[in-house]
Amino acid sequence: MVTEAPHTESGNAPELRHRFSILIADDDRGNREALGEVLENQGFRTVLAEDGGRAVELVQVELFHLILFDMNMPRLTGLEAVAVIRQSLDRILPAVLMTADANNDLIRRAFQAQVFSVIPKPVNTNIVLNTLSRALAKVYGVTWPNPTTPDDHGDKPRGTPVPPT
Repeated sequence: MVTEAPHTESGNAPELRHRFSILIADDDRGNREALGEVLENQGFRTVLAEDGGRAVELVQVELFHLILFDMNMPRLTGLEAVAVIRQSLDRILPAVLMTADANNDLIRRAFQAQVFSVIPKPVNTNIVLNTLSRALAKVYGVTWPNPTTPDDHGDKPRGTPVPPT
């Protein structure tokens, strides 16, 4: 089952609400819903998937700016899902992998697959937010969180992600 995390108002980042879209895939319902709620409260739009196969399906039909995947999931592991997504997309999509089994071999394979970062589980929300902020800066050239302000031409707010083509 795929659900969108509940929409809750937040004073932290209302100007960024739903600007960046994140796909969270984790077979542990509590983990994915808790992460979804934290990220929604920080202004992200989140979509939740229960396994790697469903996550791959969603990436084919929806635009996401970041993906946050558990490593050990049914159908496809996080790393396998990232590999399938990389083969099928014609743009950069930063991926963050979460795992309780971080070891040198997994980290090496993750970075060979161009995963942006590997986060140990249980996840610390500050580490997740910092990692996503760094990914946004590297891939989209934005600093997050920040208030959006018109750019020099006044035609769109700064920080609007434009995925590379």
